[in-house]
Amino acid sequence: MEICKGSLVYSRAGRDKGELFLVLKVENGYVYLTDGDLRRVSKPKKKKILHINKTNKVLEVNDNMTDSDVKKALQEFVK
Repeated sequence: MEICKGSLVYSRAGRDKGELFLVLKVENGYVYLTDGDLRRVSKPKKKKILHINKTNKVLEVNDNMTDSDVKKALQEFVK
């Protein structure tokens, strides 16, 4: 399974190791991640694809997605 826009991933390196994120964009070996809390949709975290672990869950992401939408989606996945 390829990492794409809307994938849920875990960070496996850095300060945020083990945290769950939503992929907003994939570009040139990097992904842009948000968790709706510390990493907002307006300012996503840029991270190398090598530094994340993918899950089998992919969500539908649109341009009008808010931080609260992201938080809800991540909380539902953790349950």
